[in-house]
Amino acid sequence: MNTVGVIGAGQMGAGIAQVAAQAGYRVLLSDVSRERAEAGKAGIAKQLARQVDKEKITADARDTALALIEPVDALSAMAPASLVIEAATEREPLKRQIFTEVGAVLASDAVLASNTSSIPITRLAQASPDPARFMGVHFFNPVPVMGLIELIRGLATSDETVARVEAFGRTLGKEIVHANDAPGFIVNRVLMPMLNEACFALGEGVASVRDIDTACRLGLNHPMGPLTLADFIGLDTCLDITRVLFEGTGDPKFRPAPLLVKYVEAGWYGKKVGRGFYDWTGPEPVPTR
Repeated sequence: MNTVGVIGAGQMGAGIAQVAAQAGYRVLLSDVSRERAEAGKAGIAKQLARQVDKEKITADARDTALALIEPVDALSAMAPASLVIEAATEREPLKRQIFTEVGAVLASDAVLASNTSSIPITRLAQASPDPARFMGVHFFNPVPVMGLIELIRGLATSDETVARVEAFGRTLGKEIVHANDAPGFIVNRVLMPMLNEACFALGEGVASVRDIDTACRLGLNHPMGPLTLADFIGLDTCLDITRVLFEGTGDPKFRPAPLLVKYVEAGWYGKKVGRGFYDWTGPEPVPTR
């Protein structure tokens, strides 16, 4: 497994491309356009430059990793990859379209994986050329920092596919956990109800943004509060995952908080757009309500 394809050059895809290149893999990086893929590589260059400044890696290591990342124009360029990881927006129709298109050019033994954080793997596998060579490989944001990968096998995923992807994940220095193909898998099945409940509490006037975050950070010994974390993840992504949990289980405990829906409808997606539960445009984040 010398060449890895990454589809999606945003925050998650760029992070996956970075850690793969730093582990010595050749990486083919694509997005909706060559310009977006180039922008993804430019972002990786900035991240690696910071590591050099902090003396975490050498300049030679940075240059070697960057030389292994090749932005490409179209999914057809993924043909040489023995593993392709999709890291596109958390929308099932888009992902299925990608799997159909890239699956047509992959080798007969290549593995196709999705970085989905909640969509059922068995269902996504229907759009792949061979469900036995399809599985979920869920990285966490920011990928270079977070030490975990969730592996999710679909109904038809072969043992060989799981073993190959697990071996790949371990070469990246990540801890591996295995989850069954249930809505939300492990982490989001537990995390999203907490973030959603924090939104309910805020919307019902239980406490302010700052007090909810401070209470959970100190009272639960978490590194950050749930509303801050939701802003980092992206409120649109949180809503998408919560809806998958609600629709996939039919359990009303996963019903999205009205305030979360309202913020997404307003385009207040969190840190990536500068506004969510906090205003991120200044030197320090300030609660927006």
